Amino acid sequence: MKTAAVFGATGLIGTHLVQLLCNSNEYGKVYSFARRKPENQPEKVEYIDFLTDLLKIPNDVDTVFVCLGTTIKKAGTQEAFLKIDYDMVVEIAKQSKLSNVKRFIVVSSIGANPNTNNFYLQTKGRMEEAVKQLQIDYCGIVRPSLLFGNRIEFRFGERVAIALFKIFSFIFVGPLKKYKGIYAEDVAKGMIMLARSEMGNVTIESNIIKQLADEYTKQQ
Repeated sequence: MKTAAVFGATGLIGTHLVQLLCNSNEYGKVYSFARRKPENQPEKVEYIDFLTDLLKIPNDVDTVFVCLGTTIKKAGTQEAFLKIDYDMVVEIAKQSKLSNVKRFIVVSSIGANPNTNNFYLQTKGRMEEAVKQLQIDYCGIVRPSLLFGNRIEFRFGERVAIALFKIFSFIFVGPLKKYKGIYAEDVAKGMIMLARSEMGNVTIESNIIKQLADEYTKQQ
């Protein structure tokens, strides 16, 4: 069986991802890299404090899943945001390359673009480019739109946006499909399916992530 490492394992997507991996017969062990140790961990899970052991990707890891992400408001400054969403993610990718990890799957964002004036999306775009330049054997980048799910922290603006997205979901058709909001659990399912595929190095957006998630559900 395979071994996975999940960075950001206690976040909105990471929590679902760890649970799905533990319920799968495909993975025998899951390293949970997080800032806090989750309660009631399944037997398959081994917790690692990534603030102290970031550079130590175990030798038996086949697939690295990166679900790290914050907001400028939560981080406090643009510099603090960069350290998590760019520096930390790129460093994990570098260590994955050095450790000969077979699959590297990372969460980015819809609209990621290194040339945009939006600092958040510019950072995500720069991260994507830096990761691609490492030429990891297999790199999958997922770009979800607005995430639906229960966060630990309250984000008022996000709650309002989610309500509006759900009300007007009917407009997200055709070329707008990729902007439709998506549940965090579906992103996690899509990441697992992407790790199984032989599609090569790919970047997928919400509509394709949802298709993969639906396929995952059918296979269970």
